[in-house]
Amino acid sequence: MNDLHAVNTILADHLRIVLVGTQHPGNIGAAARAMKTMGLSKLVLVAPEKAPDRDTLAMAAGADDLVERASVFASLAEAVADCRWVLGATARNRRIQLEPLHPRDAAQRALVAAAAGPVALVFGRERTGLNNAELQLCHAAVHIPSDPAFSSLNLAAAVQVLSYELRCALLGDAGSAGQSRTPPPTAEVAAHAELEGLFAQLADTLDQIDFHKGRAPDSAMRKLRRLYLRANLDSADVRLLRGVLADTQRMARIAGEASVDKKIR
Repeated sequence: MNDLHAVNTILADHLRIVLVGTQHPGNIGAAARAMKTMGLSKLVLVAPEKAPDRDTLAMAAGADDLVERASVFASLAEAVADCRWVLGATARNRRIQLEPLHPRDAAQRALVAAAAGPVALVFGRERTGLNNAELQLCHAAVHIPSDPAFSSLNLAAAVQVLSYELRCALLGDAGSAGQSRTPPPTAEVAAHAELEGLFAQLADTLDQIDFHKGRAPDSAMRKLRRLYLRANLDSADVRLLRGVLADTQRMARIAGEASVDKKIR
């Protein structure tokens, strides 16, 4: 039992709740309280509109330590740079076509991924949620199946629901995870920052070889991101792919220089 407790403590330590662009300081405290009741302790704030204040601590109701230890980042990309899996909480369909997960399945998969390293569960702004650029940084999306006739959940309530599912998964009460297109990450899966470096180089390479032929690149990049994220690339995979892209860029430069020389002659 002690061994199981130790394992669960390590896994819980790898689970972080990320609040993006929080507009009301009290909601930070309420979210911290929701987390602490479920044994979670890693709170991350991304560009909050207002810093935590007296309202935050009042709403935390004893979870002041989570607020005081919370990490603060200027961007979501920085906040999840070391993560092995990033899950975006969203209330509606977006143009970013992420794999949709039920909260129970999401919690089970988050727990498996946490064995490999840090996992982030990301929540957006109270009024508008996560924007498309932020969702694009996520591996999958989770949607709380609330009543369509009155589907609005406040931020802390959403954090409470998903923290509860994570708690159940940690305690082994949630049952087996549902079937998913994407297998959970392994211990060797590449960190988020490595993948973002790959995607940035891929975008540059596609531009250099005129892959898009004048079409908007966003659609192709969204599909390519999903394809690579489903593959659960490890660091060696990323290095190999970036090596291929580097050679592609080099050949594109040589071809471009040859074309310029030909025109000059």
